Amino acid sequence: MRLLSWNVQWCRGMDGVVDPGRIAAEAKRLADPDVVCLQEVAAGFAELAGSRGEDQFALLGSLFPGYSAHPVWPVELEGKRFGNLLLSRLPVKRVLRHSLPWPAAPDAPSMPRAAVEAVIQAPGGLLRVLTTHLEYSSAEHRTAQIGRLRTLHAEACSSRHGEDEPGPFAHPELPESALFCGDFNFPPQDALHARMREFGFIDCWERLNPGTPHPHTFRVHEPERKQHPYCCDFVFATPDIGPRLRSMRIDTDNRASDHQPVIVELE
Repeated sequence: MRLLSWNVQWCRGMDGVVDPGRIAAEAKRLADPDVVCLQEVAAGFAELAGSRGEDQFALLGSLFPGYSAHPVWPVELEGKRFGNLLLSRLPVKRVLRHSLPWPAAPDAPSMPRAAVEAVIQAPGGLLRVLTTHLEYSSAEHRTAQIGRLRTLHAEACSSRHGEDEPGPFAHPELPESALFCGDFNFPPQDALHARMREFGFIDCWERLNPGTPHPHTFRVHEPERKQHPYCCDFVFATPDIGPRLRSMRIDTDNRASDHQPVIVELE
């Protein structure tokens, strides 16, 4: 199973051009992924640089024939939407959408944040895949949002009573095995990265490449801003996934977004 996670900056490349087709083509060229997790997907926001207000959720869904598309948009303003999109060509048993905390923040710009989670029939068994995009400007928000992710994982691992009959009360299995990926907006040395490990998750890069620093995933091709590049796009996994990890790579040459694509392969 190959998973690609990518903050696509409303499909805007470093050349300033907004092109959902390029994003889809690059994703397929890089990984032929079974699961695609995209952050910063937009619809209706013509005011975003380079955008015509195109519905990128619909466009990207159409560009991945054979995949089911599962969006979440925490921002919805007068019909305009902004959020994340999970696409899977593997069978999806259940989809959950989660709002993340959005505390008061009078001193920092912010927006509502969310996560979309899918229970996927992967070759190695049922697997939960969750993708999200945490707050950029507020450490307080990120801390609260990481806490919510921990709660969501604990809830998924708890027992529930369902019905055997078909219907909304039926409870397909929620496996403990999980991958949490996306743009977490903190670097590897941040305390919140350590908090994820305290929750019982492993960092897939660190498991596969012990002692090797994370490759940069953000600001790699923006030297004119005089801002240092760093890694903020991660794939975290439950410990049982560790032996199934085969590879992880970051395409540091890609210029189709201001973030770099992250590709993980599992047995």
